Amino acid sequence: MEKHEEIFNRAPDLVAGDADFFSADNEAKAHAAGVKKVAIPNKQTRSPGRWKHQRQRWFRDAQRWRVGCEGRISVLKRRHGLFRCRYNGSHGMERWVGFGVIANNLINISRAMTK
Repeated sequence: MEKHEEIFNRAPDLVAGDADFFSADNEAKAHAAGVKKVAIPNKQTRSPGRWKHQRQRWFRDAQRWRVGCEGRISVLKRRHGLFRCRYNGSHGMERWVGFGVIANNLINISRAMTK
């Protein structure tokens, strides 16, 4: 959230996270920072109010988006060998990931064009 605020000069509208990141404190901190919607599931709760909150469409959509991002990362690692960066430093890492994303996008574009 801090990096988002540093880049865009505002808090994100939505934060989605894995259940491992859930705590009432984390949720409170996100809301205090100005986040409108926090989609971090709590798998341990028995509260009907919490379950109702987690079943809202925006909450489920945010979780699907997060899971989709993880799937894309997995594809980049498998298909383009992004397990280990061959460049040095943070700029090298950005270049390495950027090349993987470009290669993946080219594959997806070519598949779409052949259909």
